[in-house]
Amino acid sequence: MSDLSVLYDAPGPRAKVRNVAYAVLFLAAIALVGWWVIDTLAAKNQLTQAKWGPFVTDSRVWSTYILPGLGNTLKAAALSIALALPIGALLGIARLSDHGWVRKPNGFVVEIFRAIPVLLMMVFANQAYAMYTDIDSEVRPLYAVVTGLVLYNGSVIAEIVRAGILSLPNGQTDAAKAVGMRKWQLMVYVLLPQAVTAMLPALVSQLVVIVKDTALGGAILGFGDLMNQVSTISANYGANTIATFTVVALIYIALNFILTQFAGRLEARIRRGKRTTGAVVHGGATEDMEYEEPTPGKE
Repeated sequence: MSDLSVLYDAPGPRAKVRNVAYAVLFLAAIALVGWWVIDTLAAKNQLTQAKWGPFVTDSRVWSTYILPGLGNTLKAAALSIALALPIGALLGIARLSDHGWVRKPNGFVVEIFRAIPVLLMMVFANQAYAMYTDIDSEVRPLYAVVTGLVLYNGSVIAEIVRAGILSLPNGQTDAAKAVGMRKWQLMVYVLLPQAVTAMLPALVSQLVVIVKDTALGGAILGFGDLMNQVSTISANYGANTIATFTVVALIYIALNFILTQFAGRLEARIRRGKRTTGAVVHGGATEDMEYEEPTPGKE
């Protein structure tokens, strides 16, 4: 039997040699680009001990700047996620309502906030809090960042929820209605539990966006997150801007990697929990069904 792929035939000897050559050329190009970057940084004195040493030898860099900035980033991200998820779920469900007076206003809200850049909403929120509230100026950037992130990402999550529910087969809805379920029972007990698994990859991507977009507040509004600490560290440790940006970028990568891994394990656990075992529930007890061979002459 020939070694055939589902999409294409297995490569022959010439194709294998050509693929190896392409791979070698690609790796060589990557190596050349990496060498050029390192050589350029070295020529600009960006790889010296004075630039990178403080992150290893001086604990004050971490205790005074990076860790407090990381704490503010996590605080803003956690608040935004905690608010955006339920708001987005409610807006997404409302967009599926049979009543036009519920569906249309929610659709208008979602489309408006999804179309406005999140940075613009942060700036608007910051100015509104300054003009119409008594919020202290030190915590006002946090409120503005969270407000912008919740409005934008809540609208995006609403579309994710709506698409996840609509992706389910119509038979699920028909079966629930046939047994007399109300609309809220259909949504809570039938549609949402099944749609969660389909929505998880898109939701995780949006949560990663929330974590990254907190940096907009640090860059524009003076919010004391990781991004805001770059200029302070660079000013106090010999203009090591590139080194500081690199360290901050690695921290963002680690945060998003942890979030993605957690979501992946959660998704796998949910999928395992949905596998049926053929159990029969009666009288508060559960026992597995066993197949019994039919006896001739026995009905």
